[in-house]
Amino acid sequence: MRSFLKTTAGLCALAFTVACGSPQPADAQNPPRSTAGFAPANLSGLAQATFAGGCFWAQEEAFEEIKGVKQVVSGYAGGTVPEPTYEQVCGQKTGHAESVNIYYDPKVVSFQTLCNIFFTASHDPTQLNRQGNDAGPEYRSVAFYRTPEEKKTIESTIAKVNASKQWGGKIVTQVAPIKTFWPAEDYHQGYFRLHPNEPYIAHVSQAKVDHVRKLFKSELKNPL
Repeated sequence: MRSFLKTTAGLCALAFTVACGSPQPADAQNPPRSTAGFAPANLSGLAQATFAGGCFWAQEEAFEEIKGVKQVVSGYAGGTVPEPTYEQVCGQKTGHAESVNIYYDPKVVSFQTLCNIFFTASHDPTQLNRQGNDAGPEYRSVAFYRTPEEKKTIESTIAKVNASKQWGGKIVTQVAPIKTFWPAEDYHQGYFRLHPNEPYIAHVSQAKVDHVRKLFKSELKNPL
């Protein structure tokens, strides 16, 4: 658990300590997923999207709730070290950012919609190398692309959101080709649902998820 009451230096150590503890019961409406941490067994007809927007616990849950999304895996991307550990990423020794890999059905939800969610609701893309009290390059905002078309979609979305002046500042999100996505340790997968009463989840992650629920209600699997 990261603590919004702690300094950045202690965030990762605190997160590791609590995350390795006994998990709390999952919410009845948001049960833990048996496939947490792994790609769907059948990738036929599915596309992938990868985003980094601060703590991956909230990002994973926010996108998990969107119609057409089959699976979201928390992990690391954008760096150079293979098979990084959470401690290495938090220690800023890998170049990786906490990221989520989204497996989705493009017939149900478009890459454009996922970009809209990412840039307008799931995090603040105007914060450089941080999200709130989570500071450091591992918390930077990155929109990864796999094709030239995806790059154009990301760039056009950034232009539209900047023009809307929604955030009161310019978007600083990196736009980069995806190289390798490394799944995070098992205890990070489905963390939001497994620890609903944890202070960080309740006071930081929940607000981000609620923002997506509010702005993209029509895109939710189970509208509240």
